[in-house]
Amino acid sequence: MNPLTASRPLRVGLIGYGLAGSAFHAPLIATTAGLRLDAVVTANPERRAQLGQEHPGARAVDTPEQLFADPDALDLVVIASPNRTHAPLARAALRAGLATVVDKPLAGTAAEALELCRLAEERGVLLSVFQNRRWDGDFLTASRLVRGGALGRVHRFESRFERFRPKPKAGWRELADPAEVGGTLYDLGSHLVDQALTLFGPVETVYAEIDVRRDGAVVDDDAFVALTHASGTRSHLWTSAITPLIGPRLRVLGDTAGYVKHGMDPQEAELRAGRRPGGAQRWGADLPEHYGTLGSDGSAITLPTDPGDYPAFYAGIAAALAVPGTPPPVDPRDAVATLTVLEAARTSAATGSTVRVG
Repeated sequence: MNPLTASRPLRVGLIGYGLAGSAFHAPLIATTAGLRLDAVVTANPERRAQLGQEHPGARAVDTPEQLFADPDALDLVVIASPNRTHAPLARAALRAGLATVVDKPLAGTAAEALELCRLAEERGVLLSVFQNRRWDGDFLTASRLVRGGALGRVHRFESRFERFRPKPKAGWRELADPAEVGGTLYDLGSHLVDQALTLFGPVETVYAEIDVRRDGAVVDDDAFVALTHASGTRSHLWTSAITPLIGPRLRVLGDTAGYVKHGMDPQEAELRAGRRPGGAQRWGADLPEHYGTLGSDGSAITLPTDPGDYPAFYAGIAAALAVPGTPPPVDPRDAVATLTVLEAARTSAATGSTVRVG
């Protein structure tokens, strides 16, 4: 890999230009100082045309193998292709000596994820995972409150990613083959578990209820996961595509105060609508009607949400590659811990029992 110099930004190759690649990774890469979107792997003619309009300076490439065949032409590879391809493509990129970012989940199993971590460590190559929802405004606000002691000792953390999509949508996430790593538990559940572990640390036990509820669905579309952290905090996590009335996005309860927040972070909607960081409008700003409540019954206040900051992820990647010894924004071993919890959740749901982790 060629090092970053003062005169040349890091050249990024992006694998995949579906929703994740086109709406999340490409715009964030393109607007990050020190990075340049150089190549995008997509053989789809319509997506190639879209790429030409949105990022005319990036070249279209037919296959990932073309990127790996000339590793000196790139400094970073970003994998935003379907879940089943994450582990094999990451393995190939790392073996080619390329710094690698993988969209969540890092792999289909904790064992595969650990193998990738060890490979990156052996080769001395950066590996990180795009856990962008660590930079949701609601989570940033909750993190600040928890770590600053505003809630006292937190005993319960409730977090939800709920939608109402009563009819399954076409796509690999709805396919029954386990190799696709589809379903809501591994999709949005990867974010929920990662946030809980980031905020409250390792887990001792896992209990889960995982269901297929919609007519025509063949993968899980409704899940509840309960975690008991070694710290004593309990996390209750929900992800569902069949929720006609959406619950609070976050509810964090401590022994002196609580924080309750409704409404989703606006950054996904902004990116999907074509907005980009760095414009005249403040990025990641929450709507006032979605601000949370802090306090206790009788003494609660409305609390403005901290701005969301998805751009911080790729800024962190650029810094980690530019300055030796700088850690990546997401440690890939965090993904191993998340996948370990998700696997325990599947075992719990299948057996109807609480599963001890570790």
